[in-house]
Amino acid sequence: MVNARTGEGLCADVVVERGDFRLEARITVESGNVLAVLGPNGAGKTTLLRTLAGLGALTDGAITVGQDTWDAPRAGTFVPAMDRAVGVVFQDYRLFPHLSVLDNVAFSTRARGAGRARARRDAAGWLARMDLDPVARRRPGELSGGQAQRVALARALASDPRILLLDEPLAALDARTRLEIRGELRRHLSAFVGPSILVTHDPLEAMVLADRLLVLESGRIVQEGTPSAVARRPATDYVARLVGLNLYAGTLMDGATGRVDLDAGGVLYAAGVGQTPDDDTAPGDATTGTSMLVVLAPSAIVLHTHPPDAGSARTTWPGVVAGMEMLTDRVRVAVDGRPSALVDVTPAAVAELRLVPGAPVWLSAKATEVTAYPDLARA
Repeated sequence: MVNARTGEGLCADVVVERGDFRLEARITVESGNVLAVLGPNGAGKTTLLRTLAGLGALTDGAITVGQDTWDAPRAGTFVPAMDRAVGVVFQDYRLFPHLSVLDNVAFSTRARGAGRARARRDAAGWLARMDLDPVARRRPGELSGGQAQRVALARALASDPRILLLDEPLAALDARTRLEIRGELRRHLSAFVGPSILVTHDPLEAMVLADRLLVLESGRIVQEGTPSAVARRPATDYVARLVGLNLYAGTLMDGATGRVDLDAGGVLYAAGVGQTPDDDTAPGDATTGTSMLVVLAPSAIVLHTHPPDAGSARTTWPGVVAGMEMLTDRVRVAVDGRPSALVDVTPAAVAELRLVPGAPVWLSAKATEVTAYPDLARA
């Protein structure tokens, strides 16, 4: 167990202005929890992380950890980075090339005033915990990507931080090493009793490592919740693409049948639109005229070469194949239509249906596979 203080959650009301860009984000992370921050380039993720680390100052708001205020412009408070007890794992790890692994890990403790002997003793303990004893005398240039990542994490934790910040910690690893290290990282994050914030572009990484997700777009929080809630009910096109779903905005026209007329054209029928939610993923109450978001998984859409029998619980519509992309064991087909959609099919289906760009097709989806919920941004 990491020797951090318990009961010290992070509360941050972050307002940062840099030229034409403005970041506004209010976040709370409880002790022992991991918050993953996702968003497109330029959303403000790095600005948020730098501000929490003390590498940049707030324009307004406040940052508190436990009972201590680290930044509060109105009160004239600013604690510099070296005094914040923050552990940071950078994307490129930033290990000192001239120091051994042991001395890299010992550096964070020495920087906080510990003597060389004590710092090396504590560092040796961390190397043992992370199975890095065999490489203790090596320098960073002699390490594999996975070993370098573990050294960077050990250095961050060795400083006994009150909060842990991770900036794309697995981005520099190849796919096989990333899979291996992801499990190790989850174990170490679970053992850390302070709040952790993980910035990542990888939705799988966020789902596996985090307790909650926060999505930034253009300096604003557009969605926050548990991984399952965000994955099932994306609030924006970016989030939908991130989790591999089709997302449409529309208006509920008939609660009994679940008919939603889509803003961009077309109609979809969703089952259970008027049901009262019993958890954080239920569609919720909606009445005629309610602005809705409609989600449809690519795997839930069926492609046909002729108009299928719609039936009472199925939506059908025509389209034209716009393109195809191989995704491991399946093919993702982009179809232009009303609505346009991404559809997952097997390679055998591509051959059987003779799918090529420009080919006319029909799409169908069962109402039970369509999820619709009120669009709170337009409510």
